[in-house]
Amino acid sequence: HARAIDVIFHNGKLGETYNIGGHNEKKNIDVVKTICELLEELAPHKPEGIKLYKDLIIFVTDRAGHDERYAIDANKLKNELGWEPSLQFEEGIEKTVKWYLKNNEWMEKVTSGKYQEYYQKMYHK
Repeated sequence: HARAIDVIFHNGKLGETYNIGGHNEKKNIDVVKTICELLEELAPHKPEGIKLYKDLIIFVTDRAGHDERYAIDANKLKNELGWEPSLQFEEGIEKTVKWYLKNNEWMEKVTSGKYQEYYQKMYHK
């Protein structure tokens, strides 16, 4: 996305709108299943009582007004400015999962609740 913004900034037409997307629409459940499959390979030591990561998937009732589909048509950006994603979904999601696995300390800080305390202190005075 940052590369696309740079291309738009330098080469886009003033006042035009450009959608940034990866040309690879997927259902949420398919993304979740892909992450679970990657975790099976990259982090085989699961929490106690969990046989497979996909066993952690919990389905909830859709909220009222929930979108059935999310889609971005980025063809204008490709056709007019020549931008295309540098990674395909499969490579990008694998890099993302690996990053989170390598940065467990950061994850713990973000999910511990301390971030919310900081956010409340700084922005909700």
